[in-house]
Amino acid sequence: EVMLLGHSDSYTRDKIMQVTIAYNHFGEGLIQRMPRCRHGYFHVVNNDYTHWEMYAIGGSADPTINSQGNRYLAPLNPFAKEVTKRVDTNEGQWKQWNWRSEGDLLLNGAFFTPSGAGAAASYARASSLAAKPSTLVGTLTSNAGVLSCRRGRPC
Repeated sequence: EVMLLGHSDSYTRDKIMQVTIAYNHFGEGLIQRMPRCRHGYFHVVNNDYTHWEMYAIGGSADPTINSQGNRYLAPLNPFAKEVTKRVDTNEGQWKQWNWRSEGDLLLNGAFFTPSGAGAAASYARASSLAAKPSTLVGTLTSNAGVLSCRRGRPC
């Protein structure tokens, strides 16, 4: 579990939240929530997903998710190929949520389940920077990772 964005499904003040997740490498040992979104608007752009065990991007409470220019390399497990997961929500509800994949590179059987009408206004609030082509993700994220900071020294 990596990122949980939004207090709870019932905390509706998070509907105005706007978050960008960019230039990260999500690798070994990660299971889910890269991110897990509640309410709000989320721009997931130019990230490198090389491992997940359950799902990469999840959500509940009607978040808008704009996935652009990411590289998704699905795990070997044939039951974990889906990038997306709608958490504790029936299909009749989540089919209305605005989730889209644009310019993403889906490898090893990875698939992104889009939903919603895709209203331009919704995605405008879930777009903060121009996505680079997904073929550049390796270069864009080559220095991503844990900072090796030490007390008393610059990071």
